[in-house]
Amino acid sequence: MRLSLPLALLFGLTFMLVQSSSNAQTGTLPSAPVQNATSPVGADSSSQTPPVVGGKGPQINLTLSDAEARALKNEPHLLAEEFRTQAANKRVTESRAGYFPQLSANLTAIDTNGDSAVAAGALTTSSISARAAGGASLVQMITDFGHTPNLVQSSRLQASAAGQDQESIRQSILMEVREAYFAAQAAESVRKTAQAVLDFRKVTLRQLTALAQSQLRSTLDVQFAQVMTSEAEIAVVRAESNEEKAQAQLAASMGEEGNTVYALTDEPLPASPDADPGGYINQAIANRPDLKAFQLRSESATHEAKAERDLNFPTVNALATGGEVPVHDPTLHHDYGAVGLNINIPVFNGGLYTARAAEAKLQARAADQDASLRKVEIVRDVRMTWADARDAYLQIDVTQRLLDQANVAMRLAQARYDAGLGSIVELNQAELNRTSVLITAASARFDYQRSMTAFQFALGDLH
Repeated sequence: MRLSLPLALLFGLTFMLVQSSSNAQTGTLPSAPVQNATSPVGADSSSQTPPVVGGKGPQINLTLSDAEARALKNEPHLLAEEFRTQAANKRVTESRAGYFPQLSANLTAIDTNGDSAVAAGALTTSSISARAAGGASLVQMITDFGHTPNLVQSSRLQASAAGQDQESIRQSILMEVREAYFAAQAAESVRKTAQAVLDFRKVTLRQLTALAQSQLRSTLDVQFAQVMTSEAEIAVVRAESNEEKAQAQLAASMGEEGNTVYALTDEPLPASPDADPGGYINQAIANRPDLKAFQLRSESATHEAKAERDLNFPTVNALATGGEVPVHDPTLHHDYGAVGLNINIPVFNGGLYTARAAEAKLQARAADQDASLRKVEIVRDVRMTWADARDAYLQIDVTQRLLDQANVAMRLAQARYDAGLGSIVELNQAELNRTSVLITAASARFDYQRSMTAFQFALGDLH
């Protein structure tokens, strides 16, 4: 079958466009499927200035690790959680203070109204003497039957939970910046593909216009080519807008407000998830920091409930006091000192301690149910993200085969059109199908990387 020279050149450009947009079933697709469609053959694309989105300034090269480092450095939420973790560790010291002696100093000066005594507000009267004195008092807890140890353990578990919250937030930040990074790469790849399709259709329009002027093609063919070119222009406008949004989202995920455009570096594709998600479920339950935080808070609530229960037991304290009385009346000595033992036995306080213990116990049971619910949610998240990742991985190969099939269909439609056996409508439909597959292929790689990011987050494996 013989082709005219202009249409043969057009077919050659189509074939080069398709070939440059795919790899030979290696499980990967290039980040710029049609990068060479408008570049000279053999040109070094790395030496060319990357296109500028939206008329902004020069692009800044950015790797995924650089983006993650910027996000972790600039994210105020992570810094706030770090302060909360430090505050939780201080509460451990607060709880442990009950183990140590409580020493206090006193300075007292009294000027009385003669020999007087306190008579109102007490069952017994107490005489008041004019004096000036200084001394110290010491109280050392001997035992409170587990109240303080349980408070200390509860505080330690709360501090550990705060540390797990901090790790969970760190992984959330990494997930957000990775998804934004791969989304920006996908948007850039789609925009390049749409631009290459537009360039190709402009060439087609010029060739058909020339053939129509030579009475070799009808004006209907030219009209169809003009429609296809306009549709390609709309696709480019939309792709540029989506790339702008993706770049803005990437900047926001890194905590940056500048008008910078980032030139992103491709990352290697992670391996496909295993066929059985069972092992991943166990891994997630063992590694997820948010689940660990729930479990730690459940244990902390249990110890707090025990501490509230222990308030009903006696408290045994050793007491000591001593000092000097340089100014005193004859009824007082110039110094004083005493030691003693005090046992405080709660008898009745209106049910306060019993109610506090019951409340703490119910809170502990609620915290345990929260941990159980979180485990169920994690199992669901692992299974869903595993399915999404497997689907996205398989779509890379399926899209590659679909692209090959669309190429064959395009070549056949082109041959039928050149031989006068097919209409421009048939050729345009084949071109539309191929373009749709090209757009899908342009983002398939990055869709898989985003799905794997969500899957790794569900496993608690973002580091």
